[in-house]
Amino acid sequence: MHEGVDISYTKFNRQIQIDDNPYDLVTPPPNQLYVGWTEPGEWFNLTANVKRAGRYSVDLLYTPNRGGTISLNRNGEPLTPPINITSTKNDQEPIAWRQWHHWNILHDVVEVDLPKGISVLTVHILTEGNMNLAFFDFRYK
Repeated sequence: MHEGVDISYTKFNRQIQIDDNPYDLVTPPPNQLYVGWTEPGEWFNLTANVKRAGRYSVDLLYTPNRGGTISLNRNGEPLTPPINITSTKNDQEPIAWRQWHHWNILHDVVEVDLPKGISVLTVHILTEGNMNLAFFDFRYK
């Protein structure tokens, strides 16, 4: 209750490459905000204004060193089962701290039913933590 969400943003064109490094599986947008330094038991809310009720496929831009699991609630009720987030660790990476900056997109990670209007989505960090979660992309099916 008395702790803020840890956020940062993607950084490009630095002397040492950070989020534009050669070990990215996808290139994230420059200056993309993300939630990071996550730990199991933490959660954060997102507000969704859904224009069209229906079934949505969800993509996630992320990067975790160890992988882990998350889940989503909608308006306080479970929306998804645990979602497995695969590690983006690369043993070829020469800079240890950059293991948390190997971005990837999980396509169609889950499908959800959303009603028209405003919903509060809660992202729960279930296991492992140390994930960077940039955005969820909801696509109408």
